[in-house]
Amino acid sequence: MMRKRVAQWAVMAVAVPLAAAGARRLSQSLEARRGPSRASRMLTQGADLIRPRKPKPRRFL
Repeated sequence: MMRKRVAQWAVMAVAVPLAAAGARRLSQSLEARRGPSRASRMLTQGADLIRPRKPKPRRFL
């Protein structure tokens, strides 16, 4: 029982970031070829929903 739960967690820990990265990369390649479109925006939004980007730290100076 515990082994199954650990295996499930491990798959999710690897699969979710890979899916988000793949969707983001596909979105960028679509935009590079055809320009911004609804499909590329949806892929980017899906990737951000799965795994949001971290905002850049603000610098004061």
